[in-house]
Amino acid sequence: MSPIKPKIRLAVVSPFLDRRHGSERIITEWLSNLPGEFEIHVYSQRVEDFDRSRFTWHRIPKLPGPHFFNFLWWLAANRIWRYCDGRFRGLRHDLVFSSGANCLNADVICVHIVFAEYVRQVRSAMDYMRNPVSEWPRLLHRSVYYKISVAMESRAYKNRATALVVYSHKSAEELKTFFGRTEQIPVLHLGLDHKVFNTAVRAALRESARKALAIPEEQFTLILVGNDWRNKGVPALLRALTELRDLPIGLLVVTREDPSPCRRLAAEQGLENRVTFLPPRQDIEFYYAGADAYAGPSLQDSYGIPPAEAMACGLPVIVSAAAGVSEIVTNGVDGLILEDPTDTSRLAATIRHLYDDKQFRDQLGSRAAETARKYTWERNSNELSQIFGEILRRKTQGMQTLTQES
Repeated sequence: MSPIKPKIRLAVVSPFLDRRHGSERIITEWLSNLPGEFEIHVYSQRVEDFDRSRFTWHRIPKLPGPHFFNFLWWLAANRIWRYCDGRFRGLRHDLVFSSGANCLNADVICVHIVFAEYVRQVRSAMDYMRNPVSEWPRLLHRSVYYKISVAMESRAYKNRATALVVYSHKSAEELKTFFGRTEQIPVLHLGLDHKVFNTAVRAALRESARKALAIPEEQFTLILVGNDWRNKGVPALLRALTELRDLPIGLLVVTREDPSPCRRLAAEQGLENRVTFLPPRQDIEFYYAGADAYAGPSLQDSYGIPPAEAMACGLPVIVSAAAGVSEIVTNGVDGLILEDPTDTSRLAATIRHLYDDKQFRDQLGSRAAETARKYTWERNSNELSQIFGEILRRKTQGMQTLTQES
């Protein structure tokens, strides 16, 4: 009988994990579907929505106070905890996997966003002279946080000993531009839970969702899901709606952010009766069921799970070319791609086309659901397992070479 192969001991470093936030949800799904050959150790301040039998949690205390100070504490603490486990408990990890650039000695990092590109995009909005004095303390806090984040990225991503994984070819190009990572970086287009997001569920929930959301029968309803509403393109959507006043079109904005600034912007444009702000809910498919199309003119998005979820539900989608999710869309076949997310006239014309041509939008929605079925969390986890295996093989070979040379 052949000996039992030991499991690969994987240290996962992430400030928190749950299924309510974008990047944390992705890591949770990937880990939940990893093959049984891995022994998973999670170094985190908080873990929710994750089967505890699948991993060992090494809880790192959270520092009370402003997020900025806890962020600095986390950077030091996650390394101290892992060092102590290795030094005093003999718990040595075969691979260290980090969620983002929050671990400087990781073997592999999942790059959720290239922050250097995001900061470049929002630089003008951060100008103190463009903001009221009351906003300056918040701007100062964000400015310092951004500078530290970009510095962390630079140190982590320029280290060629650290392998990188991304969600889109767009992010791989940004890593090449900002950090000189010219090698072929693995791209994992994100998966979906198809038991939840599918056309049958949407059809079953349609009537109750429209009723609960008080959507008039004749209203054509757009939906956008996400935080950082400026980056997600809500201002462009509002300007587009002003060009569509002759049509019964409404917008649902699902966000956990304070909607007050965005609500004021809608009121300034006379759209207060056309825009509804909704809090996130675990059964987000309920909101998709009430909508007729998804509109996401993002200024910058490494991927964008909500448009993919909407596709799986059979909704026609409008996505920005600046969002990684556009890479799974074929323009005019299973979705619509807006090349310039700030071109509000083009966005308005695209929405009008969907409204006017029911056959076209039904065809888009049907093909969108077909496309989305190709992408699963299981597929992602199998791909990630292969990536881990290759990194471990290279790491082992490197250690053997060093041993022979010494």
